[in-house]
Amino acid sequence: MSILSDRINNLSESATLKMTKLGRELAAKGINVISLSVGEPDFNTPAHVKEAAKKALDDNYTRYSPVPGYPELRQAIVNKLKTENNLDYDVSQIVVSTGAKQSLSNVILTLINPGDEVIIPTPYWVSYSEMVTLAEGKSVFINTTIESDFKITPEQLEAAITPKSKLFMFSSPNNPTGTVYSKEELAALAKVFERHPHIFILSDEIYEHINFVDKHESIAQFPSIKDRVIIINGFSKAFAMTGWRLGYLAANKEIAAANDKLQGQTTSGTCSIAQRAGIVAYEQGLDSVNEMKEAFARRRQLVYDLLKDIPGVKTNMPEGAFYFFPEISSFFGKKDADGNVIKNSSDLALYLLNVGHVATVGGDSFGNDNYIRLSYAASDESLKEALRRIKEALAKLQ
Repeated sequence: MSILSDRINNLSESATLKMTKLGRELAAKGINVISLSVGEPDFNTPAHVKEAAKKALDDNYTRYSPVPGYPELRQAIVNKLKTENNLDYDVSQIVVSTGAKQSLSNVILTLINPGDEVIIPTPYWVSYSEMVTLAEGKSVFINTTIESDFKITPEQLEAAITPKSKLFMFSSPNNPTGTVYSKEELAALAKVFERHPHIFILSDEIYEHINFVDKHESIAQFPSIKDRVIIINGFSKAFAMTGWRLGYLAANKEIAAANDKLQGQTTSGTCSIAQRAGIVAYEQGLDSVNEMKEAFARRRQLVYDLLKDIPGVKTNMPEGAFYFFPEISSFFGKKDADGNVIKNSSDLALYLLNVGHVATVGGDSFGNDNYIRLSYAASDESLKEALRRIKEALAKLQ
């Protein structure tokens, strides 16, 4: 009998972190591993943001911070939402957390009761369904494919809704597919939500600024449902601040207050130094963000061309984030040199790691086993070599 709680025993290990760990273990043995598994920009935090952190230390911002975040940071977030997204929020509607991941978890824990249904389009970020499990809710999946650019239709959404539905959660731009919903597509989904006032919408917009089509569109822009939308965002992707652990939510006052309450009994306020740096990141513009975005745009085209050249791999052109999610089921049933059968995407990801020495992530953890995720947050040279290795390794399967 396990000494651990059912809560932790029912929780799966993060697949992305697992593959990153396995890649590091191989690298520690002296093997040259190229990691395309981690969702992290390969850029340094901008200099002006780092300088703000140094100044915060000199100014002795080293004490406990307010649970929902410094007022100045929350005001900077309010200003950002107005200036960049034309969304009106009050400081009382903003809660800063230790990364957008905590914001997501906080929202689910404050909204979901045991048995409540959470509607999640697939593919989804690996932690979504596990967070629902932790809250004792039930995940209801809407399946998509590469042929639809991994987007759901209003009809699919309507069919998934039941009296037990409490929350719909999605990301745009999407991890793992790079899918970006247009204003028109979001408006069509909003019409469905108008007919179901008992459902809240959790909109993960962490990849907002890594967007290669027009401008970012938030589902919170539609007045008829805005009060039920909870926006999740943060600084990790756009400002290459992954290690700083700085995220936030914007929601109606009741939900924001509930998240403040929960956070006050768990982590309390997030790192004071990171918050002071976040203020400067939002106040000094997007020049560094746009430079990084240009590099990602170039790499996106590079990886797309290389993937298209691999027999048996089907891909689309993602519109945002820094991932490809190619379809690889044509390799299922094939054998490696030792006679081991590739039965699923996890098998293929392990094969690519052990034979090609490229770390990827199987699509089963994202809700679709026919795919793998590749991150192109790596140098052009690394990407070219990684795709060469993948092509060569796949050609060896019989």
